[in-house]
Amino acid sequence: MIYKNRRDDLENQLNKGALWAVTYGDLMSYLMIFFLILFSFSITKTDKAKSRKYEESLVNIQKAFGGKMDNKQVERAKVQEQEEHVADKIKQSMENNQMSGMVQIESNEHRVKLVLTEAVLFDSGKADLKDKAKEILKPIAVELMKLPNDIWVEGHTDNVPMHKGRYATNWELSMSRAYSVIQFLEEIGMNPKKLAGIGYGENRPVAENTTMEGRAKNRRIEISLLKTE
Repeated sequence: MIYKNRRDDLENQLNKGALWAVTYGDLMSYLMIFFLILFSFSITKTDKAKSRKYEESLVNIQKAFGGKMDNKQVERAKVQEQEEHVADKIKQSMENNQMSGMVQIESNEHRVKLVLTEAVLFDSGKADLKDKAKEILKPIAVELMKLPNDIWVEGHTDNVPMHKGRYATNWELSMSRAYSVIQFLEEIGMNPKKLAGIGYGENRPVAENTTMEGRAKNRRIEISLLKTE
């Protein structure tokens, strides 16, 4: 009985002495979260993809520690995850519809950009969408509508002056073409509040206008999904 009492006293003393470890463990956990936040902020401007990974980690850590979830932060993380895959989904959709060679897809930390040439969408000197163009744009729109992000539509032309037809300048033609695409996207259900259009005319070429191939590349429509900052 005396031995048991001594053993219990010893265990109690040891447990009391170990209480500091609980506080120390909590302190280390909070310090880890604090430095993870600082590190996330430090790389935001240099590597968006890594920053998003750290933001997802912070959400998971907050959830694990039983903290109150920030719904806006959670929703933002979901959107950013979808942004990372939207280019692949559009590419797959184009392949499924046997249209993979008609759309050029580019992606960086700021936007996912789809480039469609004039020949795919319009007749020369005109801004009315071809029937085939609508077939190409529809699966693209379906994927873009799944995200709340803003969409920019840009019209571009070559530098050959307009001598006849409905449009007096390349500016007018490029703006009308951008509007035609916006109008179609709205018609099939895209929220007009997400849409914006602009015409650059001949002023932002991607190739030399000295060859037929270069001018063909410059006559294009660019549809950009703006990524969450």
